[in-house]
Amino acid sequence: MKFVDEATIHVHAGDGGNGALSFRREKFVPRGGPDGGDGGAGGSIYFEARSGLNTLADFRYTRQFRAPNGEGGSGRQRSGRSGSDLLVAVPIGTLVRDTETGELLGDLTRDGARLCVAQGGRGGVGNTRFKSSTNRAPRRTIPGAPGQARELFLELQVLADVGLVGLPNAGKSTFLRAVSEARPKVADYPFTTLHPELGVVTVERQRSFVIADIPGLIEGAHEGAGLGTQFLRHLSRTRLLLHLIDVAPLDPAADVAADVGVIEEELRLFRDDLGGKERWLVFNKVDLWPAAERDARVEALRAALGWDGPYAAVSAIKGLGCSALMGRLMQRLEALGPVALDPDGEAAGAESEDA
Repeated sequence: MKFVDEATIHVHAGDGGNGALSFRREKFVPRGGPDGGDGGAGGSIYFEARSGLNTLADFRYTRQFRAPNGEGGSGRQRSGRSGSDLLVAVPIGTLVRDTETGELLGDLTRDGARLCVAQGGRGGVGNTRFKSSTNRAPRRTIPGAPGQARELFLELQVLADVGLVGLPNAGKSTFLRAVSEARPKVADYPFTTLHPELGVVTVERQRSFVIADIPGLIEGAHEGAGLGTQFLRHLSRTRLLLHLIDVAPLDPAADVAADVGVIEEELRLFRDDLGGKERWLVFNKVDLWPAAERDARVEALRAALGWDGPYAAVSAIKGLGCSALMGRLMQRLEALGPVALDPDGEAAGAESEDA
């Protein structure tokens, strides 16, 4: 199924039923009086986050959602039946905005979370409600209120603890395969990954975290180059980033330091808080270096980059160094504690620290 992480839909809650205008008329009851019942309330529309959903693909085919109207009241003071609420399932991590106002209505970040996106109209009032000692035959009623209607923009941001970034063919998908049960596509051409892939890393029993692999970044990604802004936002909720670096690129003219700078700049230009997110460098494909020279080469590359933060040297295809890195990441995530989301739905992590 194609990965779809945006959708625009229209929702319309049910209208409230009208109040009834009625008078009691029965044999031997000459002065029966008013007996019009109230109308039922219209059904509301709720979104519910479901763990079994991964994309917004269903909203490509169904874009209109309408809840049932409330029934009108009737004689003998009978109230109309209220319309049933409409429950719409969405993936965990869905942000909901009103397209007209731009207001963020909600952020569904946990399984089973619900959000009312359109309130049903209240039911009308029958003429029975207006009888009094001075008005014994009221002919006044109140109609039901219309249900709320609005256009919504849905945006899916995947929930993961760690995000993988890097140039195309840096080995991110191979790395995700090596450390988790995820099986993303791996091939020897750029942009093999066309949509975010999630993998659960299990360090030991009851100690695990989620890694997200997004398509490779290139210069100009923050403006939409490559797959650009289409997927950069999926890194917003992560608590830290792993920047995978190909230490043995096929192009002999490639400048590793310049390539690292490209990724750093794209993250910063896309959004300041993303550029400031805690980041670890992972030097990948070190198995292509002679074993006796690996440590010295890694240290030389780190020094050339001027990098003082956390780093690791691994070979994703052979699993070299991956387990040790996952253990360090688990300890760091536990030290950071549970992720907290700010009012805009972004990860509000702790200050970046060396691990």
